[in-house]
Parts: sequence; C-alpha cells; structure tokens
Amino acid sequence: MTHALAKLQVPREQFCDSLEQIHSGSYGAIYRTKMYTGDPAKPKSVVIKALKEPVGLYEVQDFLGRIQFYQYLGKHKNLVQLEGCCTEGLPLYMVLEDVAQGDLLSFLWTCRRDVMTMDGLLYDLTEKQVYHIGRQVLQALEFLQDKHLFHGDVAARNILIQCDLTAKLCGLGLAYEVHARGAIPATYPIPLKWLAPERLLLRPAGIRGDVWSFGILLYEMVTLGAPPYPEVPPTSILQHLQRRKIMKKPSSCTHTMYNLMKSCWRWSEESRPSLKELHSRLETAARSANDKAVLQVPELVVPELYAAVAGISLESLSYSYSIL
Repeated sequence: MTHALAKLQVPREQFCDSLEQIHSGSYGAIYRTKMYTGDPAKPKSVVIKALKEPVGLYEVQDFLGRIQFYQYLGKHKNLVQLEGCCTEGLPLYMVLEDVAQGDLLSFLWTCRRDVMTMDGLLYDLTEKQVYHIGRQVLQALEFLQDKHLFHGDVAARNILIQCDLTAKLCGLGLAYEVHARGAIPATYPIPLKWLAPERLLLRPAGIRGDVWSFGILLYEMVTLGAPPYPEVPPTSILQHLQRRKIMKKPSSCTHTMYNLMKSCWRWSEESRPSLKELHSRLETAARSANDKAVLQVPELVVPELYAAVAGISLESLSYSYSIL
C-alpha cells in the first residue's frame, strides 16, 4: 500500500521544527505547522494528523486506507485537500490543507456577536451569502455522487470556511467507511437530528439522505447556528418526524428559503429534489436574495446547552479538525 502512496510522500525535513498541537483526536494528535514547498520565504500552513504509537496492524492499515481514500477522491475546490503523507517511517502522518478560519458552526456563532471584524474577517452573513455557501456544499456533494459516494453527515460543524467564504466540506469518515466496507458501521456515531427518516429507521443510506441534511444546514445558517428541533429531545426525533412534523419557519428566513428547506424534508426520499435540481433552485433564489441586510440573532450560544439540545458531544465541538 505504501507503494501506492509513493507520489504523496513528503520528506519530514520539509516541515517546520515547531508543531503546534491543536487537537487530540481518536487516532492521535493533530498539529498545525508550516511546510516548505519551494520558496523558503513562503511556507505553506498545513495540518498534520499523526497516528499515535504504539499501533497495531489494523490501525496502520485503516490510517493508510484513509490516505488512499483522499487520493482516490482527487481534488475539488470545496473539499479539504490532501497535501501529502509521511508513511515510510513512524509516526505516520497524513498532511492536509489548513483552513485556518475554522468550522462554519463556530463562524455562525461568532456572527451573533456585535463584532464586525476579527482577524480581518467580516463576521456577518446575508441571505445571499447563505445561498453562496450552500451552493458550494452542493458542488462538493455532486462531486461525491459522481464517484458513487454520499457524505452521510452534512452539517455546519462539518464544513470549514475561509475568509473569502469559500466553503470546504470535510468529515469524510463515513464516506470512507462506506467506500471501504460497503456499509455504515452500526457503531458509527452520527447526531440524530440531522438524519433523514430512512437513516433513523436503519434503512440503506444514500445521497437523498444528504439532501435532507442539507435542509437542516440551511436552517443552521439562517438561524446563525441554532440547534435543530430545539423543543424535541434527540431521542424523540424519529417519533416527531413520523407524525410528519417539520421545523417551523425561522423568523429570519424568507419564504423562498423555507420552501427549499421543506422540499429537502419530504418524508419519501424519492420526492426530495436531486442535488442538481436543488443547485438550480438555489442559483435562482440567490439572484433575487437580499445582499444588504445582515442576519441577526441576539442571543449568544452556550456550547454546553447547545450540545445537549443538538444531541452531540461537547468534544465534537472542540475543534473542527477532529472531523477530518
């Protein structure tokens, strides 16, 4: 397998001596550092996932399999890019591009604060920009669909955002599992409130489930990161949906956008729009969308409360690169 990764090898001496640990993931530490690629005056900021030691054969094969999966996917401007790997010695490294601005959910929460700019980035969002981010996520999903894959966990916490509002879909662990094993492992943890009914009923998953979750993502963006179904306990979400109940229109949401959300939340997956249809409808809606009025939500988010209502672990909110 390392032979297949030969083209991706990065000599370790190309990395800056100082590694800044930014997360301790399930596989091992995650670092941010600089990589020298040619011009010594312009090192590239990268993120390194290191496989912790000691490791067994299964962990090594799985880690190498994930690197090969990125290699199989190839490059797309709306997916986090693999920059290379170090697999010819220990510790094993996966090297990914650094999207330093962080995850979309944290960005949305920061937009709630009365701060116009931080670190040179404008922390506000208009309806038009919601469509702009949404279309980029759909482009990434269409790219996966072309490779007979689906994402399986579309959510604001699984999108990285750059200062020019370029969105990059990440959290491809579930796509890798399906690619490698042909099914979603029963133990794979996915927050229930983002899942389509067929997923909650443990039926086969597919791209139309991503369409459902995309509707939840639109809700997250227009509410600046509110948890979905705030009045429903996570464990009761299936019964709630079985009564054909969906979320009400948020006050900050136009009828056009709410109609898009509702089309994503049709019970029958066949009746939901395809990614292509959805993309076309978003483009049409964006043309007449408001690009002046900034979305405003006065309350600040308490992460502990959010995690409880959303039904996700506080650890999963701690740093976006844990999802890569």
